[in-house]
Amino acid sequence: MMKSSRRSFLILSACAFTLSACSGSKPAEEGDTIAAPSVDGAVEKPVLKLGFIKLTDMAPLAIAKEKGFFAEEGLNVTLEPQANWKVLLDGVIGGQLDAAHMLAGQPLAATIGYGTKADLIAPLSLDLNGNAITLSNKVWAKIEPGLKKGTDGKPVHPISASTLKPVIAGYKQQGKTFKMGMVFPVSTHNYELRYWLAAGGVNPGYYTPGDVGGTVGAEAALSVTPPPQMPSTLEAGTIDGYCVGEPWNQAAVQKKIGVPVITDDQIWHDNPEKVLGLREDFAAKYPATTAAMLRAIIKAQQWLDADDGKNRVEAVQILSQSNYVGADPEVISASMTGQFTFAPGDTRPAPGFNIFFGKFAGYPYYSDAIWYLTQMRRWGQISEDHPDAWYAETAKSVYRPDLYLAAANMLVEKRIIPSNSVPETDGYKGDQTGFIDGITYNGKAPNAYLAKFKIGLKKGQTVSASGVSN
Repeated sequence: MMKSSRRSFLILSACAFTLSACSGSKPAEEGDTIAAPSVDGAVEKPVLKLGFIKLTDMAPLAIAKEKGFFAEEGLNVTLEPQANWKVLLDGVIGGQLDAAHMLAGQPLAATIGYGTKADLIAPLSLDLNGNAITLSNKVWAKIEPGLKKGTDGKPVHPISASTLKPVIAGYKQQGKTFKMGMVFPVSTHNYELRYWLAAGGVNPGYYTPGDVGGTVGAEAALSVTPPPQMPSTLEAGTIDGYCVGEPWNQAAVQKKIGVPVITDDQIWHDNPEKVLGLREDFAAKYPATTAAMLRAIIKAQQWLDADDGKNRVEAVQILSQSNYVGADPEVISASMTGQFTFAPGDTRPAPGFNIFFGKFAGYPYYSDAIWYLTQMRRWGQISEDHPDAWYAETAKSVYRPDLYLAAANMLVEKRIIPSNSVPETDGYKGDQTGFIDGITYNGKAPNAYLAKFKIGLKKGQTVSASGVSN
């Protein structure tokens, strides 16, 4: 169990704020709303280095830098691209980076000691949605003829992973393995890809302490590839498809080497994506700096979503710079400006593909953290059962809405962001639907949620090299 002291270090003078919820949102769930610490005083560490991976969802960091929001908060920030997610994680843990654009699963995994052990926190969610699954032209040619078509002759979405079953069977008959790429074992991409496959009746495999590839019982082999390398790895035939963030699905379309078949919003509607991750002791030592950093990023998130995305065209130009994402503006805009291209001639409206500020995108909900933990347990990264209370306590030790509120409330008071952009909540979203398999998720009942899946570990089950056992 987590020590209670881990949650108390920044509670300087707790003041509960009651803010109206966004129009059309649910009222606060039962339970106490989150108390925000009062953070006063000058920035303690004005010079910061933040890490990121070359993906369009690092946009809040680039915009906070380029539009002067960091400078407004008294911060001199350097943004440094990282080679891969492991290098980025090590940089934050080792102190070479003060914070980073991070996979939501990374601070959670570090806290529970899966992979690297470290006390990391996530005081802000960077965005909703933003990923897709792409298949090679070869695989697409095998499944496309059997897909249901609309009156326009184009495939009806969402496309189920069940369409891959005959392809996988054919590979097996030839003595080959169907292979797909994702970006990191505790990435959203891994869990979304696994969720999609399992919903279509394809087992993506289980992890054991000695099998970090998650291959036990796998009908499709999943491997790690850094995001910018996904298209070239697909083109080389090393993998048959991948799940990645943009612009690397659109890059496959532009190069005519692959076809995106489903977006993550179609797997889990308005799913939480990246977070701002940092060390817990950094926030403890530099509370005013942490609050200033969060305020700057929240302002950038608002800018990105303002006036139905009118700033996205400028954002695309900024992100296309080599020091940020470094992809062609046309490739970035193919998903960032309210549309998504599945294939040449098949561009569809996708106004919510990237959400940075709307729908409380920045708020780090406990229920979001718990969803990631359930998927870690579902696939064996968490090897044993835990009571619901463990999931809640773990989530609260990592996701820090109190720190988010300390920053957001000050922006509300200064009338920089509207009061209805900050949720009134106990940190849980309540019942969530919108999953491709039709299963409802409630973060307050993680074990009941895990019991609903046809494919995935059940209560009392463990995994070894020989398979799943009770």
